[in-house]
Amino acid sequence: MAEHLPDSEVERVLVVTAHPDDVDFGASGTLAQWTAQGIAVTLCVVTDGDAGGSDPNVPRSDIPDIRRAEQRAAAALWGASDVVYLGYRDGELTVSHDLRRDISRVIRQVRPRRMLIQSPERHWERIQASHPDHLAAGEAAMQAIYPDARNPFAHVSLLGDEELEAWTVEEVWVMAGPQAGHAVDITDTFATKIAALKAHESQTAHMEDLEKLMRGWGTMMAKSFGLADGRLAEAFQIVNTA
Repeated sequence: MAEHLPDSEVERVLVVTAHPDDVDFGASGTLAQWTAQGIAVTLCVVTDGDAGGSDPNVPRSDIPDIRRAEQRAAAALWGASDVVYLGYRDGELTVSHDLRRDISRVIRQVRPRRMLIQSPERHWERIQASHPDHLAAGEAAMQAIYPDARNPFAHVSLLGDEELEAWTVEEVWVMAGPQAGHAVDITDTFATKIAALKAHESQTAHMEDLEKLMRGWGTMMAKSFGLADGRLAEAFQIVNTA
């Protein structure tokens, strides 16, 4: 198991994902455990997921509001303190200076010791996890963590105009990457994970095998890390960024 900050020493966590529902597929079982311990978790969603959904009877212009509402409902189930949306276009995400600044702003506002982000590295054995928006959100978040948010001379408007002091994130948990080295047993919070995923009705209502699929992934992760039979897990790469 990878070394990491004791949960008891972490007061706040910031999560950055590309789309509504990304965090619930990748880490909601873990987040439910953190919030149950009293950790305040802020979720920052970079896009509104406006390219998602498949119901032809729903006007495309309604999708952003639907997906924002679904993510708020899902996050409430695992105990999020706040959900922040950056409003970028789904399917068009790039690692821009503006995106780095916007994520740096949220880091300086939340001031977390720990962050959870998507992998900026393509995972060839789980290609669905390596959506281009996921990769871009992960890379932009990592660049915001280091060097931007901790450098008072980067994005000078954040300090000069918004009075947001530089902040150093000490630890990053990367989900859905190719180098996971730490597993969290989510057996006891698996029901919360499924409930959160079902809250994304526009994305999961058609998935009759959703629970079976997620149980299969959780079982595979648990076995790969040597957990006992019947246990379920989520896996992460933990990076020391202090």
